[in-house]
Amino acid sequence: MKDFARLFTRIDQSTKTSVKVAALAEYFATAPDEDRLWTIALFSGRRPRRAVTTTRLREWAAEAAGYPLWLFEEAYPVVGDLAETIALFLPPGRSDSDRGLTHWINMLRGLSHVDEPARKAAVLAAWDELDTTSRFLFNKLITGGFRVGVSQKLMTRALAQATGRDEAELAHRLMGAWSPDDTTFHALIEADDPTTDASRPYPFCLAHGLDDAAQTLGAPEDWHAEWKWDGIRGQLILRDGDHFVWSRGEELMTDRFPELARAPDHLPPGTVIDGEILAWDGAAPLPFAALQKRIGRKTVPKSLLREAPVILQAYDLLEDGGRDIRALPFDERRARLDRLIAPLPQDAPLRLSPSLTFTTWQTLTDARATARDARAEGLMLKRRAGPYLAGRKKGEWWKWKLDPLTIDAVMIYAQAGHGRRANLYTDFTFAVWQGNDLVPFTKAYSGLTDAEFRKITTWVKKNTLQRFGPVRQVRPELVFEIAFEGIQQSPRHKSGVALRFPRMARWRHDKDLSQANTLDDLKEMLRLYG
Repeated sequence: MKDFARLFTRIDQSTKTSVKVAALAEYFATAPDEDRLWTIALFSGRRPRRAVTTTRLREWAAEAAGYPLWLFEEAYPVVGDLAETIALFLPPGRSDSDRGLTHWINMLRGLSHVDEPARKAAVLAAWDELDTTSRFLFNKLITGGFRVGVSQKLMTRALAQATGRDEAELAHRLMGAWSPDDTTFHALIEADDPTTDASRPYPFCLAHGLDDAAQTLGAPEDWHAEWKWDGIRGQLILRDGDHFVWSRGEELMTDRFPELARAPDHLPPGTVIDGEILAWDGAAPLPFAALQKRIGRKTVPKSLLREAPVILQAYDLLEDGGRDIRALPFDERRARLDRLIAPLPQDAPLRLSPSLTFTTWQTLTDARATARDARAEGLMLKRRAGPYLAGRKKGEWWKWKLDPLTIDAVMIYAQAGHGRRANLYTDFTFAVWQGNDLVPFTKAYSGLTDAEFRKITTWVKKNTLQRFGPVRQVRPELVFEIAFEGIQQSPRHKSGVALRFPRMARWRHDKDLSQANTLDDLKEMLRLYG
C-alpha cells in the first residue's frame, strides 16, 4: 500500500501531465502483477463496492480518536472530504504495514460477508496499521469513492511506456467487461491474443466542442457534417454468430435493447458499427425522455418496447469483414457503411445517419439553426481524410452544438457542496412564478466561479429563513440565468417539467425578483422543444 500511496502523492502534487505519466510508468514497471492489475482497474473506474456506510465510519473514527462525534462532524465540512477527515482525525497507528494494495482491496471486499462487529474490528485494525496517506486511500476504497486526477488515457500512455506495448492496442485491451477476478495482468496486457473476447469493443473516438467560428476549420469540402443526435452513444458488435451492444461508458447493454438482436439477420459477422441509440417513432427520433425510461432497466416490458422502440443511427464503421479499418479515412469508412446499410429493409433496427450537404460555412450555419426541428442537439463535423482515433484528439471531430435554452429563475434553497467546496453553498434549488407563488422546478450546482460561490455563501448565511437538515431555505431575492439542453414533461415534479443538464449560466445582478420568468414560459418551451 505504501508504493500505491507514494504513486498517489506524486500524481496529486503535480499538475504536469508528464510528471503524472512518469510516476505511473515507474509504478507499472516495478509493482507486483496483482497490484498493477488492481491499479489499472481502479484508474479505469472499476472500484470495489461500498462495504461500510459513511455513518458507521464517522462513528468509528470518532470513537477511535477518543473525541465526541459532534467534533468530527464540525471538522468534516472544514476539511471537505470524509476520507481525508478520518485520516487526519485518527491518532498515529501503532504498527507499520507493508501489505500491498491487493491485500487491502481483498480485505475490504470480504467485509460484506461478515457481521457489523467484525467489520468494525477489521476497519479499526486497518487504520491502526496504515500511515496517513495510506489510510486516506483505504478510506476512499472503503466508501467506493476512489477517484484520482488522471484520465484512463494517461494511465494507458504510462502503461505503454512501462511495457513497450502500443498505446492504441492497450486501449483496446482495456475495453470491455473484464475485472481483476477473471483475468491476470499477463492475460490482460502481455498475452499475444487479447482479442479472444468476441464482445470486446473499440475505444470510442470523441469530439471537442467547437467554440470558434466554423470558418476556422478551413475549406468546407474537407469536412463531413451530420446531425448530433441526442441519444446514447453505442457500438454494435457482430462476431462469432452473436451480437453485443456497448455504451461509451463501457457498459454492456445488449439485453436492454432487444430490437438490435435482429442485426445479425441483416449484417455479416465481423462488423462493428459506431452510432447513436435513439427512441424512434418510425420516421424521426423521439425526445430523449422516451429513451430515458429504458436507461437502467435490465429487462424492458412489452409496453415500453411499444412506446419507445429503438434503432441504431449508424455513423461510422470500425470493423468490416473481421478487419479493423479504423486507420482508413473517414470517407472510405463511411462509404463502406453506406454499402452495408443501404440494402436493409425499412423494418431493420438500423438507419444510416444522413449526411448534410453544404458548400459554404454559412449554408451549414443556417442548417445548424434548424437542429431542434430534426430532434438533434446541433452538428457533428468530421474530417473526411481522418482516421478513427481513440479518445479525444483535437482537430478530427468537432461537436457544434446549439446554444442552450435559458430561463431566469429565483434561488429559494441552498445546500453546501462536496469535496473542496464543502464549506461553500453551491447546490441550489430554483423557482419561477406561477401567479403570486414561486414554484420550484430545477436544481443546479455548476456554472459559477469560486469567487461567486463565496459571495453567495456569505449571502446565504445572512438570509436563511429556515433550516431542514443540511438545506437552508433562503430569502427569495437572487436571480440566476439557468441554461439547459432540453425540457420534458415530468409528473414527478410539482412544476410538471424537468430540465436536461441544468446549470447556472450567470448571476443576474441586473434583475430583481419580479423579473424572473414564469411557469407559463417554461410550458411554452415544453410545447416548442419538448
